[in-house]
Amino acid sequence: MRFLLDPRHDIDAALLAYRRVFWALALFSGVINLLVLVPSLYMMQVYDRVLTSRNETTLLMLTLIAMGLFLFSGLIEWVRGQVMIRMSAGLDDALGERIFDAAFARSLREHNANPAQVLSDLASLRQLITGQGLIALLDAPWLPIFLLVAFIFHPWFGVLTLVLALILVGLALWGELATRTRLGEANRLGVQSAGYVNSTLHNAEVIQALGMLGPLRDRWSLMQQRIIAAQAHASDRSARITSATRFVRISGQSLSLGLGALLVLEGQLSAGMMIAMSLLLGRALAPVEIAIGSWKQFTSGRQSYQRLSQLLHQHPREPLRMPLPPPSGALRLEQLYAGPPGATQPSLRGINLALNKGEVLAVIGASASGKSTLARAMVGVWPPMGGSVRLDDAEISQWTHDALGPHLGYLPQDIELFDGSVADNIARFGEQDAEKIITASRHAGIHEMILRFPKGYDTLLGPGGLGLSGGQKQRLGLARALYGNPSLIVLDEPNSNLDEAGELALIQAISTLKAAGSTVVLITHRPSVLAVADHILLLKDGAQQAFGPRDAVLKALAPAARTPVVREAGNNA
Repeated sequence: MRFLLDPRHDIDAALLAYRRVFWALALFSGVINLLVLVPSLYMMQVYDRVLTSRNETTLLMLTLIAMGLFLFSGLIEWVRGQVMIRMSAGLDDALGERIFDAAFARSLREHNANPAQVLSDLASLRQLITGQGLIALLDAPWLPIFLLVAFIFHPWFGVLTLVLALILVGLALWGELATRTRLGEANRLGVQSAGYVNSTLHNAEVIQALGMLGPLRDRWSLMQQRIIAAQAHASDRSARITSATRFVRISGQSLSLGLGALLVLEGQLSAGMMIAMSLLLGRALAPVEIAIGSWKQFTSGRQSYQRLSQLLHQHPREPLRMPLPPPSGALRLEQLYAGPPGATQPSLRGINLALNKGEVLAVIGASASGKSTLARAMVGVWPPMGGSVRLDDAEISQWTHDALGPHLGYLPQDIELFDGSVADNIARFGEQDAEKIITASRHAGIHEMILRFPKGYDTLLGPGGLGLSGGQKQRLGLARALYGNPSLIVLDEPNSNLDEAGELALIQAISTLKAAGSTVVLITHRPSVLAVADHILLLKDGAQQAFGPRDAVLKALAPAARTPVVREAGNNA
């Protein structure tokens, strides 16, 4: 964690926005630390003045003054706590959405990403900045002042306080060096284990059906054993250091009393100063003890800071772009090369095609020919590795995703529905427009089906559309893709789970969208939907084998007398 903050980094900029608040907290801590001297001074006055003079009025006045200062100190601490609570909420507001977006961007590009860990890191960082660790940091500069006061009481008392403080600091540094490697390894393995659980249990149905739970659980158990071993090693060393710290603290308190008694016997101190010295020693060592107690939190927060900084560096904010008019749907691919993020070789090479507004393209080809990669590139999920995807002559990256999303329709092969109502899912969790929702449902041929749900469009779906059949999920996903009559609609195997009635509804929907001016890209293995296509693109091994008007391409393919692509299409019909 950097001590010199850089405003070019998102986290540092959010912290720097509160620099005046930090100065205010430092001022509050200064007042609190000054008032900590009150018990020592009160005890010194009681023993040296009140007990010798036996003046009850003096005792009363001293007590009232002390109580007033205690009350003021408590009020200052309460104000400091309220400021820290509000600063915590402000940091969450400043960083929460940015970190959420970055976690989403990483999930988009990394299959085993663990977004829950990212949000846990944000909570850990927030707790570090607004917890005991910050208080220890603000109190630390007062240790030299307390040492100075200790030397003023008596040089030997100052030496004792200094030695004890150095021992405690040394133990804290020893603890950090002794546990840093193992705790770092345990945290890394914990993140890895959480990612493994998230990605594995996502496929619970397959695990249950194929009896895979035992082997997968054994792999997780091995990860856990490594985590526990690393944590146990670090905890063992930490426990020894903690025991040594407790011994130093307790014995130091007794030594201060013994030293004070010796100095009283030699006539160098009064009894009141002896008691005050004991109280002052505890207060002088308190910042060190708090720092040691919050060291684990500091270590965890520092690691969270580093992970979040790396995440935000890898996924910067989308640059501000000049708003463009809504696309009409004209699509052009120019020497497009595409593949999964992080891949060194493209799985789709040199694709060239152009579609006018309101035209329908059918993309055919054998499995693993690059059809789904093409779909992801067309809607901007996977950025091109070379060439370009253009809507109305503008590179698709010139739009922000939020601005372009309402004008795109996309149905992937793996349908993902979200925790919410049927209407929420169709309306993409934006503001619900009943007319648009029902229109999209009618186009997808599921309006009547939804009306038969327990609460119709208000029926709540579980995570992933739990309880729906594959065909129902696909048709709901199709309705979501058609919501708002997008300019460009990309459908990847939209009829893979549809029965005959569902496929007829799909063909009718494509015809309606075409008539309304929407451009439709239809990836399919089934020849029955080719009748609505204006153009056909044939892919093979990631390369473009044929592109042109539907009838011309089919005629060119006919002499091959059932190519593997056509045979596969026929077998899947």
